[in-house]
Amino acid sequence: MSAPQPHVQQPFDQPIVDIVDYALNYQVTSPLAYETARLCLLDTLGCGLQALEFPACSKLLGPLVPGLTMHHGARVPGTSYRLDPVQAAFNIGTMIRWLDYNDTFLAAEWGHPSDNLGAILAVADWLSRNGHPLRMRDVLTAMIKAHEIQGCMALENSFNQVGLDHVILVKLASTAVVCQLLGLTREQTLNAVSLVFVDGQSLRTYRHAPNTGSRKSWAAGDATSRAVRLALIASTGEMGYPSALTAKTWGFYDVSFKGQPFRFQRPYGSYVMENVLFKISFPAEFHAQTAVEAAVTLHRQLAEQGLSADAIQSVTIRTHSACIRIIDKQGPLRNPADRDHCIQYMVAVALITGGLTAQDYEDSVACDPVLGPKIDSLRARIHCSEDPAFTADYHDPAKRSIANALTLHTTGGAQLPEVVVEYPIGHRLRRSDGIPLLVDKFQANLDRRFSPEVCDRILEASLDQSILEAIPVDQYVSLYVV
Repeated sequence: MSAPQPHVQQPFDQPIVDIVDYALNYQVTSPLAYETARLCLLDTLGCGLQALEFPACSKLLGPLVPGLTMHHGARVPGTSYRLDPVQAAFNIGTMIRWLDYNDTFLAAEWGHPSDNLGAILAVADWLSRNGHPLRMRDVLTAMIKAHEIQGCMALENSFNQVGLDHVILVKLASTAVVCQLLGLTREQTLNAVSLVFVDGQSLRTYRHAPNTGSRKSWAAGDATSRAVRLALIASTGEMGYPSALTAKTWGFYDVSFKGQPFRFQRPYGSYVMENVLFKISFPAEFHAQTAVEAAVTLHRQLAEQGLSADAIQSVTIRTHSACIRIIDKQGPLRNPADRDHCIQYMVAVALITGGLTAQDYEDSVACDPVLGPKIDSLRARIHCSEDPAFTADYHDPAKRSIANALTLHTTGGAQLPEVVVEYPIGHRLRRSDGIPLLVDKFQANLDRRFSPEVCDRILEASLDQSILEAIPVDQYVSLYVV
């Protein structure tokens, strides 16, 4: 009788292995990545603080069961909540993403890598308050790695083309780096990342007409909370699924990716954080940032001629394919989530008012009896067309432009010179111009929520790289508690 054969562990799919080994072992050495991560942290927290002014956001926050609290729970910046790390991740992630004003990375897939801060900050703060002290440098390191995982996956793999929302990449990146923060083993982390792919994935239904809705503003919070939950499940020793991607018929590739394997342009490092796009000037979907900037210029040029938006006959937007795919809309816009993903609406508001704020998407503006009809009338006269050169530059790794060009015709028959903006002010190539404005944006968002004394303490802890990196996570987060 032959001896029983020992069980041989099936190897995990290589993309899962690569993510896990990067998250657990890669040493970030780039000073630029750490400096950019600090700026990203400030901008992201500021966006969350601003979102607290909107009842549609704040009503979703707090414990899952009203009145439930956790004595040593993670704190939610700008609030008094003390929550378990899963619900804290949902709260922080929802705040961050609500206004579509945090950072962006654009490629075959688009997304917002700072969404991952919901999971990172919740877990790091919870650990620090429960006998596992971490410092803010650990948070910045996790941010750099989460940005890299999400962004490198996005470079060549279009999840939107198969109807999946980009928050799958938030869940993926957050799970990997949260496992590292929790001190999970390599095997546990492999299990956790495989669970991401066999988990249910969000459809893009809520981002597109006729179903555009507010879930797109809390989808990232949902993804970060799910990531923390999967990491905690894996920490118990729960099994993983080695061929979660490649299993014939039942794996992610066959079920959700049209049978195609993932493609990769570059190894994981710190490229994405170094090249991330900050939204500084406008709370607008990033493909419209340069269009809104051009519209503000045209508003000023009209004023210099003694004209207003009432004199506009038509506007043509020369743009890139991603813009047309995501935010080129005509017809009724049903809610703020619909409006902030309509380039015609954003450009119309900027042409009429000379700017664009988060409040401009609300019913108080869009349904105003005077301003609302003006916006609707003008956006019906704004039309997009793709420029293949703009699309090529959008995908060029050396450029990654987000170009828009506006041509305006007046009712008097005149045509204003085309205004072209290739790179928004938050782009890497305009970083020196953008950093002072990004800090101003952070200070303005602090002022919304805190007294001058508290603002000063937060700024003192935040504006110097070495000071911020050395602060214990729980001590830093406590500065934001109200």
